[in-house]
Amino acid sequence: MSNLSPFGRRPLVAPGVPKGDVLGTFETYLEAQKIVDRLSKADFEVKRLAIVGHDLTTVERVTGKETYGRRAVRGAIMGAWLGLFFGVLFFLLTATPNLPYVAAAIFIGAGFGMLLGISGYALNRRGKDFTSTHQVLAMSYQVVVDSEHAARANELLAQSDSLT
Repeated sequence: MSNLSPFGRRPLVAPGVPKGDVLGTFETYLEAQKIVDRLSKADFEVKRLAIVGHDLTTVERVTGKETYGRRAVRGAIMGAWLGLFFGVLFFLLTATPNLPYVAAAIFIGAGFGMLLGISGYALNRRGKDFTSTHQVLAMSYQVVVDSEHAARANELLAQSDSLT
């Protein structure tokens, strides 16, 4: 039985925290990523590596207050894109293409999107009344390598340290 993903060439990975030796612990993901990049440039088999984040924290940054106006503008933009899609589709599939139909589809889509955005906001008024972004951050990151490849990885890292 194959362990390849049905949608690509990447093998399926068993769930769980990777086991092996720790090559280093870093405060930021970028620092851990640089170690993997160095090993990759040294022709190390990088699929033997994993970056593991520890002490995960969820951060939600409030970006603004939700209003009818903001919801209307976002709805109009989404509707205009949908109208553009249908307008271009209509333009390409008709015997006598006409550009004003595309513009009309954009305006009609924007109008319906605006109405749907406003009505959705009115119906969910008791919910969250602000906009925000979510992040999941780790306090530290470890680069973990399979135990049988740890010596080679450490050797390559030591060589690349001596070159810089």
